[in-house]
Amino acid sequence: MGLKIFSPRSHASRGAVGFDFKEITKTKPEKALTESLKKQSARNNTGMITVRHQGGAHKRKYRLVDFKRTKLEVPGKIAAIEYDPNRTCRIALVHYHDGEKAYILAPVGLNVGDIVVSGDKADIKPGNCLTLAAIPLGTIIHNVEMRPGKGGQIGRGAGVSATLAGKGDQYCQVRLPSGELKQILSTCKASIGQVGNTDNENIKLGKAGKSRWRGIRPSVRGMKMNPVDHPLGGGEGVGKGHHPVTPWGQPCKGFKTRHNKRTDSSIIKRRK
Repeated sequence: MGLKIFSPRSHASRGAVGFDFKEITKTKPEKALTESLKKQSARNNTGMITVRHQGGAHKRKYRLVDFKRTKLEVPGKIAAIEYDPNRTCRIALVHYHDGEKAYILAPVGLNVGDIVVSGDKADIKPGNCLTLAAIPLGTIIHNVEMRPGKGGQIGRGAGVSATLAGKGDQYCQVRLPSGELKQILSTCKASIGQVGNTDNENIKLGKAGKSRWRGIRPSVRGMKMNPVDHPLGGGEGVGKGHHPVTPWGQPCKGFKTRHNKRTDSSIIKRRK
């Protein structure tokens, strides 16, 4: 896993940094583990745009990643490390001993030929999945469940990891990548290790076209809009003294929008 610095042969390649894809061992996905992905351009069933700045991505297939790790006590061999266009990390193709195949998130240190197991008796090594009660304190984990059996929801991006900071009779304390300390049921599962592709944060696209390939449409500043389109639009010259807001007047860039009293009790320490 490494980076590739492009030669400045054009304006687009000058300063561009990409992946060298040396860790990829298989280029085509497993057909039985893929589904068609319909383009929606962030529109709802009535055709209205619900999320701005999305649409026009390259055609792709969705990879069915096993976030639940329900194959208990069945060893599986890593057959390939593959690229997934739907997420920032790499995925690993697992061939279980009973003949079943599945995709899992590829952590740092997981290579082709390694054996992974899901269960409380598994060793503490990258790729294995255990309940929080069976994991030692201080272990680096990823793909952490928030409800037993729902599948991993925390720590799934490239280079991300959480830490098991404390253990109790019913709950365990997990330090999230944001710095938040959260208590989660001890029966929830988590995978060992840090999510791979840690160089993802060092990527430089180099040109606007690469953003369009990824489905990211251009963003227009509110100051350049008309007053009818944005609270900061219109006026003569450059406006001053306005706090950044959304087109609907909601403060942004640091304004906290979390209002979920149901899960407030699970937060021990807020994020910074």
